[in-house]
Amino acid sequence: MNPAPTSASRLAPVFADARAENRSTLIGYLPVGFPDLDTSLSLLRDLVSAGCDIVELGIAYSDPVMDGPTIQNAADVALRSGVRVSDVFTACQTVADAGAAPVVMTYWNPVLRYGVDAFSRDLAASGGLGLITPNLIPEEADEWIGAAESHDLDRIFLVAPSSSEERLAMTAQASRGFVYAASTMGVTGARDAVSNAAPELCSRVRTHSDIPIGVGLGVRSREQAAEIAAYADGVIVGSALVTAVNEGGNALTTLVAELAEGVRSATVAR
Repeated sequence: MNPAPTSASRLAPVFADARAENRSTLIGYLPVGFPDLDTSLSLLRDLVSAGCDIVELGIAYSDPVMDGPTIQNAADVALRSGVRVSDVFTACQTVADAGAAPVVMTYWNPVLRYGVDAFSRDLAASGGLGLITPNLIPEEADEWIGAAESHDLDRIFLVAPSSSEERLAMTAQASRGFVYAASTMGVTGARDAVSNAAPELCSRVRTHSDIPIGVGLGVRSREQAAEIAAYADGVIVGSALVTAVNEGGNALTTLVAELAEGVRSATVAR
């Protein structure tokens, strides 16, 4: 595996600004091209205007392993509407122009098919700051880590409650930007209660690294956002946003505004 990152994180200013306000960041996810590309770009602008600091742009993929039914269905709609991998770069530019920090979340096969260096080059050129790779582990990421160093991109790997201490330390060292902490075992999807494993997982990561930690899987309300914001650097919301898009009207912007309020209302303990 390549050595630890040698340059400063592209996302560092975002987390620094939030810490200066004594709050966590709000990280919103939507699949690019859902329900169609033009509408998707408009929804991304809504995420930013309503309060997201970082926007995760999902690449629709036909064989997901981490996504629950809500995001799977949204990805199916995007694929049927004709979305292409390269559309994610238009989405990156849209988010950057709107004033937030764009990162891409994707399974690894689309990047391999596009070409790892070419994808990294085009991601950086479109204003993208990094990549979340749910099914790529650091031990198998030499090509991506090399490309990320060449194009000055953050790489965000995942940890879970089942991760060993050795894996937590290794993953934190390989990551740049933040570490994505999956708060529960299983697939994405809004839940009635936030996993009680998440605080312990964050504490375990912090014994190995001071890299920011984003917690995801299951958040859907202001109260849950505030609960996670008390101990994590980023509150990640995906399925609940997709559901809000399906509800139509102002549901998406209303929910994002509530989540942003929750993030800002938390009593930060870290």
